[in-house]
Amino acid sequence: MRVRGNPKAQVVQIGVRLDAGTSAGTRSQLHDAVDSGAGDLILDVSRLEVIDATGLGVLVGTHRRAVAAERRLVLRAVPPRVMRILAVTRLNRVLHVEAEEAAVA
Repeated sequence: MRVRGNPKAQVVQIGVRLDAGTSAGTRSQLHDAVDSGAGDLILDVSRLEVIDATGLGVLVGTHRRAVAAERRLVLRAVPPRVMRILAVTRLNRVLHVEAEEAAVA
């Protein structure tokens, strides 16, 4: 995971997996990013291939933490497979997905 910052937003690159094996470390890094920045927290998930319920929980938890910090969590470059999972779980109604990237699904 890589974090880049700019005055209006932070961009975090998520790796290939967001599952039970990687969630603890990713959760900690995302919460640190929320706590240390300002503006939108953009998660670039273009490389994400595997996500499970634990990974979805990390996204929801980070979203809640961002809202509490008066920030917004934005998913960028969501692969079609991940977008389908978000739609089936209806998390696409909770999490903000950049429109042009979501249209790929």
